[in-house]
Amino acid sequence: MADAPIGIFDSGYGGLTVARAVLDQLPHESIAYFGDTARAPYGPRPIAQTREFALECLDRLVDHGVKTLVIACNTASAAVLHDARERYDVPVVEVIRPAVRRAARATRNHRVGVISTQGTHQSSAYVDAFAAAPHLQVTSVPCPRFVSFVEAGQTTGPEVIEVARDYLRLLVEGDVDTLVLGCTHYPLLTGAISYVMGDGVTLVSSADETAKDVYRVLADRDALRDPALPPPTHGFTTTGDAQAFQALARRFLGPEVGDFHGDGSVVRTAAVVRP
Repeated sequence: MADAPIGIFDSGYGGLTVARAVLDQLPHESIAYFGDTARAPYGPRPIAQTREFALECLDRLVDHGVKTLVIACNTASAAVLHDARERYDVPVVEVIRPAVRRAARATRNHRVGVISTQGTHQSSAYVDAFAAAPHLQVTSVPCPRFVSFVEAGQTTGPEVIEVARDYLRLLVEGDVDTLVLGCTHYPLLTGAISYVMGDGVTLVSSADETAKDVYRVLADRDALRDPALPPPTHGFTTTGDAQAFQALARRFLGPEVGDFHGDGSVVRTAAVVRP
């Protein structure tokens, strides 16, 4: 199984930042990415439907023969983590707890902020995960327009900064010294977020922390891929429009993304990346 790919699932595009972090931290590993873009976003959906869709997609990755599963979607992590760990024989990593653990270690004044989508904010998934650290004061703020900015390629400029100031005002006034980026789109906005929050605030990327967790899980199981093997290949599958996925994949992953093929109605879009 050491030569099997790492399976990464997201309801849309944000999980590509997790894929990027995995590529950076585990350059010898292959990945298989599944984005359910045709049914995204999951946030507004009933939790039972989110669970159904997420498990369907995770089943496909397991059938593909992955050696570990990464639920790179905050909404799906909150909805199906327990079910997934009981359902599959491979280890399952999600995006919420790794970031929470890092933030709890990083804070100096015990004031932590969390920014996320409206759906994740309403689920209280991050606040609940911080329950194990009752000495921390946690403030959660939804930042729904951030996703739209990222997917439109608008990560800088006066409008982005103005919206960031509006969203983050409560956290600045609350003197938080550590901020969890609780949506996998948000690492692409770290420049604007850091500018508004100030240099003294530590930003915790759920994508980076999740990749570290993947590394730990594979190392503990002696399942890291042998660097002496041929270069890894990386496959990407989407349930949505192939061209739209390709354009955003290049934005999230970088110019080394290869060609995509698919018709947008059948789950067969794929690409090869060689870092």
